[in-house]
Amino acid sequence: MSRRIVVGGEALVDLVPTGGDPAGDPVLQPLAPRLGGGPFNTAVGLGRLGVPTTMLTRLSTDPFGDALVARLQAQGVDTAHVQRGPEPTTLAVVTLDGDGAARYTFHVEGTADRLVADPGELPEDTAAVAVGTLSLVLEPGASRYAALAAREAARGRLVSLDPNLRPGLVDDPDAVVARLDGIAAVAGLVKMSDEDAERWGRSPQDVLDAGAGAVVLTRGASGLTAHTRGGGVVSVPSDEIGPLVDTIGAGDSVHAALLAWLADHDALDRAAVAALDADAWAGALGFAARAAAWTVSRAGAEPPWRAELDEDASNDRR
Repeated sequence: MSRRIVVGGEALVDLVPTGGDPAGDPVLQPLAPRLGGGPFNTAVGLGRLGVPTTMLTRLSTDPFGDALVARLQAQGVDTAHVQRGPEPTTLAVVTLDGDGAARYTFHVEGTADRLVADPGELPEDTAAVAVGTLSLVLEPGASRYAALAAREAARGRLVSLDPNLRPGLVDDPDAVVARLDGIAAVAGLVKMSDEDAERWGRSPQDVLDAGAGAVVLTRGASGLTAHTRGGGVVSVPSDEIGPLVDTIGAGDSVHAALLAWLADHDALDRAAVAALDADAWAGALGFAARAAAWTVSRAGAEPPWRAELDEDASNDRR
């Protein structure tokens, strides 16, 4: 069974705090650039887990764009569907609260990633298409990704959705909600946080009723829960590797790990996802929780490598 996953969406630069301000102001800290964006982080996570992955986006020809391409390639991600253009790279200014939780301010006007064009035919061995986050809010790219998801679902490919409604970026909430509803209706998997659910105005059951094959809800330190079409609900607690550094990229690591687990178990298929039993979901969620634990234990969006998770599994068996 094919295991290739095409990840569509934004790739950007996070400007992340690096230390305290001499005056003691927690906001006025030095900022350092870190490569990120939800779909970009998901593609990196999949590449590190050894899953054949193709990134679909549009990147600037500026030095940030060059760095984003180089990082994808260094993780083994195929960049044949990365479009390039002279527009600037999207920037996200990050602030961290006392618990390490990240908040973002975005600079997106006229940037490259929102101007993505229809890619045409995807690689022949594509089994799944993952879309989400800012790219489903910012036009004209948002409508193009939504059309891609509908087209590929109609062709029998698994669609995975990661909604993320940032209030400061949503000019037309009704249009965004309608777009997400439309993708959810054809999605085999929807991964969303409890905060996403609140902003979207959709519970996991609402999303299932709309047509999704399964919904995984991330609840921060409270763990992960899968809601299935058969009415089953499976939960696992959060995991811990070490002290929490920050939460940047944690949800993206969950998305990547869930898709990687499905690929490992020949379940990159809408019917296969819907047929997973409670034991299978416990395994998938546990794998994803472990991946998130690695990510939050180090600064920035640094998802785990397959060897790190394999070592965890080996230690657990001792």
